[in-house]
Amino acid sequence: MRILVTNDDGIHAPGLEACARIARALSDDVWVVAPETDQSGVSHSLSLSDPLRLRKVEEQRYAVKGTPTDCVIMAVRHILADHKPDLVLSGVNRGQNVAEDVGYSGTVAGAMEGTVLGIPSVALSQAYGFETKAAPAYTVAEHWGPQVIRTLLEQGIPPGIVVNVNFPNRPVDDVKGIAVTAQGRRNQDLLRIDQRADGRGNPYYWIAFEKRIFETVNGSDLHALDQGLISVTPLRLDMTDEPEMTRLAQVFTRGQAFAR
Repeated sequence: MRILVTNDDGIHAPGLEACARIARALSDDVWVVAPETDQSGVSHSLSLSDPLRLRKVEEQRYAVKGTPTDCVIMAVRHILADHKPDLVLSGVNRGQNVAEDVGYSGTVAGAMEGTVLGIPSVALSQAYGFETKAAPAYTVAEHWGPQVIRTLLEQGIPPGIVVNVNFPNRPVDDVKGIAVTAQGRRNQDLLRIDQRADGRGNPYYWIAFEKRIFETVNGSDLHALDQGLISVTPLRLDMTDEPEMTRLAQVFTRGQAFAR
């Protein structure tokens, strides 16, 4: 099995090394293609107005001056064009990717691009707390990751599905198990703009979330991490809401007489 490893934290991120070790627990044929610099929060963006610069770091390891999506495309369509990967692993992200994070995350987007290209793909993220922010415990992801991925591969990942896996901020022995979850929702009242001033008194701003406890919904990815569980969430590339599509089709069909 040929495995492609990418991330959004950059080619030198400790989480990328953890992801490569997870991949090597599954296969001897592991390739790393990751962004040259931190690309956190770039979502599923492509570099269309700038050229992509490719740098060979070492054997089977490359850096791309671009986004995680660029990296996966470069790997599949150029570097590994003669023998494409059988699996894409994206991560291990520094911090959880749950709830609304899924829409912003470059880590999830790297796995999504693998799915777009027809390759089974898994996004991996490691939660951390205030006390572990400087050095997240990737040992949790490394210990449990191979087991989770083997199970996913044995059961099969359907086309059009990307699997988003989040590991809790717990010691390895304190992980309570694995939960298959839905994408959660945060309390958006916690979202705020943090205004500051530079040395010349000019304002600048950070987007931030207030550090307040809010109630999570049972069965969600947020709730699973709160309970010390590994969260496994299947996400669809096709975001069509079929019930709403049917309702709108009926509405516009009834309105055709007015259109004429």
